[in-house]
Amino acid sequence: MADVVLRVRFTSGDHTDVTYQDRDATNEDELIEHVVSTLASDSGVLRCHHGDRLLVIFARGVATIELAPRGAIL
Repeated sequence: MADVVLRVRFTSGDHTDVTYQDRDATNEDELIEHVVSTLASDSGVLRCHHGDRLLVIFARGVATIELAPRGAIL
């Protein structure tokens, strides 16, 4: 299982840091490709976590995502 921390900037200008996990991904590069391809479609949806809260990110509301070698700050 791989996980990655994303900084998501919404079309409203707000941003938040979330953790995304995928049981099928074997490494971080594969996981990043999955995130990008999911958010590239209009109907894309990611189930993420912010602390102990579940967040559902809809592709239509996302303006950008950021990744850093050490991840975003939660």
